[in-house]
Amino acid sequence: MTTRCGFVALMGAPNAGKSTLLNRLTGAKLSIVSPKAQTTRFRVLGILMQDNAQVLLVDTPGIFKPKRKLDRAMVNAAWTGAEDADLMVLIVDAKVGMRDNVREIAQTVSQRGGRAWLVLNKTDLIEPAALLPLIAQLNEIATFEETFMVSANTGEGVAELAAAFVRVVPEGPYLYPEDDLTDLPDRLLAAELVREQIFLQTHEEVPYGATVETESWQERKDGSVRIDATIYVARSGHKSILIGAKGARIKEIGEKARGQLEHLLERRVHLFLNVKERAGWDEENARLRAIGLEDPGK
Repeated sequence: MTTRCGFVALMGAPNAGKSTLLNRLTGAKLSIVSPKAQTTRFRVLGILMQDNAQVLLVDTPGIFKPKRKLDRAMVNAAWTGAEDADLMVLIVDAKVGMRDNVREIAQTVSQRGGRAWLVLNKTDLIEPAALLPLIAQLNEIATFEETFMVSANTGEGVAELAAAFVRVVPEGPYLYPEDDLTDLPDRLLAAELVREQIFLQTHEEVPYGATVETESWQERKDGSVRIDATIYVARSGHKSILIGAKGARIKEIGEKARGQLEHLLERRVHLFLNVKERAGWDEENARLRAIGLEDPGK
């Protein structure tokens, strides 16, 4: 039996829908999602198995102009995720259309060379006739071999995109076991699901000023697991917001994250959260390494 295997990097501006598309393609909650931009902070690998092919989908952080060390590490992770891919896929929010950041990303894709496809996402929110000028503008900047129109939210066009990925990856042996969905460690997945709830339940700068680290993971005799995680925040005001009146918000964050974890791990989870103030955590190399990032030193 001939097998196929290859890497496909999902690139784009913040909030283009890369993580939603990854989750839709793999059929699992692998990359956290929120309506806010810059939710994804590091490269997430999702594994699509279909028709004797293993498509390794690399969800990358949204590309934007970095200000902090954390920002630089996120953007570096995005382009690093594309370097060794067999195919780069530029995902564009069709409703937003051509913006300066989209233009700059397309220009960089063109400069780097290699195979590139264009995917217009959120096409359920816009009239089809309005897509053609956007496609033409983007193809003036970079050469895209293929163009797809999808809605990661509704699933429209996603099956066709998945089938195209299967056809394009090169022949070769599988790099991961066939029943794997990701290479993301469970400890990091737990921290990410907690961080997702921070994005969903808090506003303004709070989610961007917080990070989550899994401090301990204890297997229990009854088959359940105890997870202790710490939420680091940059300001004391953020700590009080996260805890909430009489601990109501941190309890809600924990309950929602625990439910997601139990669904993914298929067993009972005991999740305990602690909130600590740590000013400047987003400039600390140790904190960046804990969430899978490295500062490029620029």
